[in-house]
Amino acid sequence: MEKNIIKDSSLEENPIRPKAYKILDIKKHTDIEWTFRIEFDKDLLPGQFLELSLPRTGEAPISVSGYGEGFAELTIRNVGEVTRKLFEKNVGDSIFARGPYGNGWPIDELKGKNVVIVAGGTGLSPVRGLIEYIRNNKEEFKHLYLIAGFKNHEAVLFKDDLKVWKEASNISPTYSLDTEEYEDFKKGMVTEFIKDIPFEDFGDSYACLMVGPPVMLRFTALAFLKEKVKEEKIWTSFERKMSCGVGKCGHCRINDTYVCADGPVFNYTKAKELLD
Repeated sequence: MEKNIIKDSSLEENPIRPKAYKILDIKKHTDIEWTFRIEFDKDLLPGQFLELSLPRTGEAPISVSGYGEGFAELTIRNVGEVTRKLFEKNVGDSIFARGPYGNGWPIDELKGKNVVIVAGGTGLSPVRGLIEYIRNNKEEFKHLYLIAGFKNHEAVLFKDDLKVWKEASNISPTYSLDTEEYEDFKKGMVTEFIKDIPFEDFGDSYACLMVGPPVMLRFTALAFLKEKVKEEKIWTSFERKMSCGVGKCGHCRINDTYVCADGPVFNYTKAKELLD
C-alpha cells in the first residue's frame, strides 16, 4: 500500500538551507584567485554576498562580484579548506549556496552624484557589480572616479574589465601597484591618488566608497577626511567579517553590531566605530 507522504513546505522556504547550483564558467585571474560563474535564480544587489558550502567540508561567505539573468559570479581566493575544495571543481559540477545576504551598496543614494570608489586587491570584487551598473546606466549618475590598487602586476584581477572601464566615457580610472611600475599602472598605494580627485568641483553632489583590508580602510578614510570629505559621504563594506550570514553565530559581532545582519555596507559615521 502506498504511504501518504506529507511534504514540509518550510524546507523550501528555509532561508539558511543551501541549494545546489551548477558551475557555468571559471575565470582564472591568478594562481589563487578565480571567478566562478554559477547558475542563480534569485535577485541580487551589488555588495551582497552568498554562503558557499560543500558537504562534509564547510561553508564560506563570498561577495558577489557580478550578476546577470540566471547567474551570479563569485571571485574566490584559495586560502582555506572550503576554498581549496572549491578550486577542485570544474565547469558542470555543482556547488551549494544560500543567500543572498546583506544590504548591498546604497544605489539610490548614489544616483545623480559623482561617485568615488577606492578598492584594494580583492576589495575590487564587492564593487565590480556596482561599477558595471554605473557604466551601463550612465544617465543615472554624474561621473565615476575609480582608484583600484594591487600588490604587483601578477596580482591584478579583472584585467578585461579594467580595459573596458578605461574606455568608458563616464569613468575616470586610476590603476596602481604597491611595489612596481608597470604598463597602464602607477606606482603607489591607493591613498596617494585620492588627492587627485576634483572634490572641489563636486559641491555637495558626491559619495565615496572604499573596500579593502582594514589597514587600507583606515588610511583611505583619513585621506578622504584630509580632502574635506564629509563623514556621511563615505561608505564602506565589512564583507571580510562575514560568517554565518544571519546573525546567529556571533563571529561577525563588533561591540553590539552584527555585521551580517546590519551590513556589510555601512556609512562611515557608523563604520568608524567598527574599524579595527
